[in-house]
Amino acid sequence: MSRAPVLSTRALNRATLARQLLLDRADVPALEAVAHLCGLQAQEPQEPFTGLWSRLRGFQPGELSGLLTERHVVRTHLMRRTVHLVAAEDVLAWRARHNAMLRQRVLGVYRRELEGVDLDELAAAGRAVLADGEPRSMAELARAVADRWPEAGTRPLGEMLVAGVLPMVQLPPRGVWRTKAGVRNALVSSWLGREIDPPSPDGSDPVGQALVRRYLAAFGPAATADVRAWSGLAGLPGAVAALRGELVTFRDERGRELLDLPDAPRPDADTPAPVRFLPAFDNALLGYDDRTRIVDDADRGLSVAGARVVLVDGRTAATWDVEAGTGTVTVAPLRPFSRADRTAVAEEGRELAAFLSDGESRRVRVTAAPA
Repeated sequence: MSRAPVLSTRALNRATLARQLLLDRADVPALEAVAHLCGLQAQEPQEPFTGLWSRLRGFQPGELSGLLTERHVVRTHLMRRTVHLVAAEDVLAWRARHNAMLRQRVLGVYRRELEGVDLDELAAAGRAVLADGEPRSMAELARAVADRWPEAGTRPLGEMLVAGVLPMVQLPPRGVWRTKAGVRNALVSSWLGREIDPPSPDGSDPVGQALVRRYLAAFGPAATADVRAWSGLAGLPGAVAALRGELVTFRDERGRELLDLPDAPRPDADTPAPVRFLPAFDNALLGYDDRTRIVDDADRGLSVAGARVVLVDGRTAATWDVEAGTGTVTVAPLRPFSRADRTAVAEEGRELAAFLSDGESRRVRVTAAPA
């Protein structure tokens, strides 16, 4: 059997940019983009707006706000127990497949505090509190059941309720454009009008297989370790095995096996890549175990620290922020820019400043690179 073709790091970079809608801005509705991307990481409520602006041609923030208020997308704990902005249909289909992982991740933090708490009883108690249909903060929900488990503490009980045992969503106005609001939680079934889909009764894993296909469409080519790092799910090797007959394989420069959909885009490694500004915790960085296709190992910490980054020639080359009061986008290069790159970064930065300020600012400042 011939060895699988090798994809260079640069070729993987261009494939990632294409799948993540960062090589060319896409002419698709925001809901289609959110679904294609398997959701947007959204623990910082305003960051998805920048993520979609960088990916969609002519994106208007009111479109995403409307999707939230009209219940087409939701904010929920899902992949890796992180808050994601996810299409409503996807959270209904995917949530049960994440149940065990979500519980275990909360227990990984609060196992000692929750010792002796029957999680099924906790879920039933939480549902009883929420039966009146009123949304609640995590603290309010925890206090309502705390008398039954006084030794556990409200924080562990609350985290397990809103991110573990109950399928819940964070309601708008949290996540609406230019709106600051606390977290109010409601059951998925209450907000979307139906229960989440149950696990497959025959022990098969159609949802796992769908997750693998969707992940590869948005992030591939990728290794099984990348799928695991993105989803937080340990049980997907079975889904991968079931799909192998319909997938193609490659290898990266380290020799890792990479899986992909046969007809997915894999642009030439020399395809030009435009400057792109990414929000904090963007999926293009966090969606992999091996992130070297887009960020140097020396800069890997930026992705987990929540730094907003600038891609130059497809790779992390700077961080950026917005200056309070002036609306100026400030760019801090990680390494020296060429004159052409500096010009391109400044031009894109001005467009971003205009987007974030509703046209009131087009100011950008690029600082000196470290010596």
